[in-house]
Amino acid sequence: MEYRQTFGVRTHRFADLATLLARASARKSGDELAGLAAHNDEERVAARMCLAEVPLTRFLDEALIPYEQDEVTRLIFDAHDAEAFASVNALTVGGLRDWLLAYETDSTALTRLAPGLTPEMVAAVTKLMRNQDLILVASKCRVITHFRSTIGLPGRLSIRLQPNHPSDDAHGIAASMLDGLLYGAGDAVIGINPSSDNLQNVISMLEMIDELRRRFDIPTQSCVLTHVTNSIAAMERGAPLDLVFQSIGGTEKTNRSFGIDIALLEEARAAALALGRGGDNVMYFETGQGSSLSAGAHHGLDQQTCEARAYGLARHFKPLLVNTVVGFIGPEYLYDGKQITRAGLEDHFCGKLLGLPMGCDVCYTNHAEADQDDMDNLLTLLAVAGCNYFMGVPGADDIMLNYQSTSFHDALYLRSLLGLKPAPEFEAWLERMQIMRGGRLLNVDTRHALLGMSNGGDA
Repeated sequence: MEYRQTFGVRTHRFADLATLLARASARKSGDELAGLAAHNDEERVAARMCLAEVPLTRFLDEALIPYEQDEVTRLIFDAHDAEAFASVNALTVGGLRDWLLAYETDSTALTRLAPGLTPEMVAAVTKLMRNQDLILVASKCRVITHFRSTIGLPGRLSIRLQPNHPSDDAHGIAASMLDGLLYGAGDAVIGINPSSDNLQNVISMLEMIDELRRRFDIPTQSCVLTHVTNSIAAMERGAPLDLVFQSIGGTEKTNRSFGIDIALLEEARAAALALGRGGDNVMYFETGQGSSLSAGAHHGLDQQTCEARAYGLARHFKPLLVNTVVGFIGPEYLYDGKQITRAGLEDHFCGKLLGLPMGCDVCYTNHAEADQDDMDNLLTLLAVAGCNYFMGVPGADDIMLNYQSTSFHDALYLRSLLGLKPAPEFEAWLERMQIMRGGRLLNVDTRHALLGMSNGGDA
C-alpha cells in the first residue's frame, strides 16, 4: 500500500509501511548506509506527518516481513493480545503518542497495554516523539523482575558488575569483582564476557562467581555471556548457572547469523528453569541498533524498527535483564554522540513500553565521534527515564572488549544525584558488610578494613 503526504506544493510518496517508517526515523548513519533514510529534512517531516495519521490497526494488517518468511513476525502476530489492545485500537499513531503523554496514562495503564502493542506500533510512535517525550513516557513504565535480587523497583538503580579480562585471568577478574562490590555494584548481575568460549573456561568462571556468592551470601546472580549452546552444555555438566545469556536480533535471519532460533532459546530457558536456582526470570538478552543491517538481515527495515522487533522476541521469554549495547557496533550505524543518545532513549522507551526490564550499556567505540561527556549526558537522561540498570566497568574502559562504557563511580553519581538505592536485598547485604549505610558508601578506611588493610597499607 502506498502512502502519500503533501508538504507545501510537493507530494511525497512512500511505497509501503516499511518505507514510511524508515523515512520518518531520526537521522542515523546506519539507515543512510542502507539507503533507507529520508533524503532531506522535508521528506522526514512529511513522512512523520503521514505516519501520524496511520491507524494502529494497519500494523496488524500489513506485516513488515511476511508472516510465512520470518519466525519473529509469526511470534509477534501470534502473541498479540487483542483484549489489551482494545483500549487504543481506534487510535492512529499520532493519537497513541498523545495518549501516552496524557496525565491520566499512568504505570498501571501502560502495564495493562504492553501485551497489546506490537513492536512495529511502538517503533512508529517513537518516530513522532522528541527526546523529552521518550523520557517522560518511559519514566511512567515500571517493569520489575526477580532472581535473588529484585530489579526495577521505584527509587532503585541496579548495576551489572562487568569484570572482563583480556586473558580471562582469574586473579584479574576477582580483583575487578571485589572493586565493584566495594563500590556497591553487582545487584543486577555479576556478568563476565569471556575472551574465549572454551566450555571448561566458561564453567570455571561460573564456579568462581558462585563460590564468591555463596561464601559471602551475596544476593545477586551470575552470568557468563557465552553463546546459548555453551550455556546448555554447561548446565548439562552441572555448572552453577543462574542466567542464560544471548545476543538477539529482530529478524529470523539476524538470529540465524547468531546461531540461534526461537526453539533453541526455549530449550535453554527450560533447562535453566529446571535447575530451580531462582524464579521464572532466567534469561539475559543484549541487543543493539544496527545488528540486523550488519548481518545483511534487515529486510529493508530501518535499524530502530528492527531493534523494536528484537524486544518483541525478548518479552516472550520473560527475561530478568535486557539491555541495548547502544554504541557498541560503531559509527557506521550510530555516527556520533547525538545519534547514540537518540538511539539509547529510543531503545529504552521501546523496551519499557513493550514490558521489558530494560537496562543500557551506555557506550561508544573509540573511532566514533563521541566521548565520555556524551556518555554522561545519556547516562543521566536514561536514569531520569527510569532505566533499570547500567554497566559497571572498572574505570569505564573495558580492556577485553576494547570499548568505553560506564564505571562504578558513574553509578555512585546517579544514585547520589537522584536519591536512588541498590536493589533492596543487595542494599541490606551492603549494610551488613559495612560497605554502605543509608544508601551511601562508608568511608575508604572502613571499606579497606574489609580487605585487611589500614590507611592504604598492608595489614
